[in-house]
Amino acid sequence: MIKFEIFRDIRGQYRWRLKAANGEIIAVSEGYVYKLSAKNSVAGIKSLAPHAIVVDLTTF
Repeated sequence: MIKFEIFRDIRGQYRWRLKAANGEIIAVSEGYVYKLSAKNSVAGIKSLAPHAIVVDLTTF
């Protein structure tokens, strides 16, 4: 199952990580002071990801 995990880093800030079905970490967020900010970031990523495009910068 692909999932977002919200956790606290060593500085006490909230972050999220996106994990693949095999447990591999795909992405990690910046640190947030408030948990709600981290949750809002997850919601934003979830809503935008289906519409995201891929740009291959190696072809330029």
